[in-house]
Amino acid sequence: MNRAITVVADVKAVLGEGPVWVAREQALYWLDIKGRRLFRINDKGFREWSTPMRVGSIAPREGGGFIAGTDGGFYTVEVGDKLAFTRLSDPEEDRPDNRFNDGKVDRHGRFWAGTMDDTEQAAVGALYRLDPGHRWTKQDEGYGVTNGPAFSRAGDIMYHTDSARRRIYRFTLSPHGVLGPREVFAHFKGDEGYPDGMTVDAEGCLWVAFWDGWAVRRFGPDAALLDTIEVPVQRPTSIAFGGPNLDRMYITSARVGLDETALAVQPYAGALLMVEAGIKGIAEQPFAG
Repeated sequence: MNRAITVVADVKAVLGEGPVWVAREQALYWLDIKGRRLFRINDKGFREWSTPMRVGSIAPREGGGFIAGTDGGFYTVEVGDKLAFTRLSDPEEDRPDNRFNDGKVDRHGRFWAGTMDDTEQAAVGALYRLDPGHRWTKQDEGYGVTNGPAFSRAGDIMYHTDSARRRIYRFTLSPHGVLGPREVFAHFKGDEGYPDGMTVDAEGCLWVAFWDGWAVRRFGPDAALLDTIEVPVQRPTSIAFGGPNLDRMYITSARVGLDETALAVQPYAGALLMVEAGIKGIAEQPFAG
């Protein structure tokens, strides 16, 4: 079924990523990682800030502001006329070519974020859990390009992606944040594209953006393909549900690596898109730290 795609903000992001709906502001925030920008849009309008570093992901904190994974580790971020970044820790000071990429908060208020080799040459990325007390622990490793994660409604399942390997993994997750064994949830080939950012809807199904796939796709808990929404950009990167009823699907995208010929047929590459998907999302838990 074809659904109307709305261009919400044509920001021409180099690498648009990290959309997150912030309920207390009724606003959507998202990033341009390589363009070093943070965006916000709500009923009052659009706002853009420059970031002093590459920010891979943000999530709202319970007490205000954001937690962020960056190319320099974990930071808190306060948003005003200017952004104020405060460094917490850098788990990978010994890996200067690595940076944090995607990250999300689980149903118990812990921040999970993955790292990657920024040159995308070596599988030296890892998955970290940042607890509310700001203590970090490495939870998994050996990733080419980390993306996700996403959590089941009950919080007992975590999905995490290695885009370079075209695989989505599935883990059981205990209430205390302990991961079970890594299992392959789905593996993609050919022209399907590369699984990128993702989110879980109110019915427990997983929505995934497919880099070089021109689409976002919905999968059941058994990995069965349930729905496909084609988008007018080659490189959709991530998905977040937002709006007062969490029934608007926002999709970020990228224009990095696309030449003039490619951009001529997809002028909205790098834009923030929105579609009425016919399903609601789940309210995201803020970081408890």
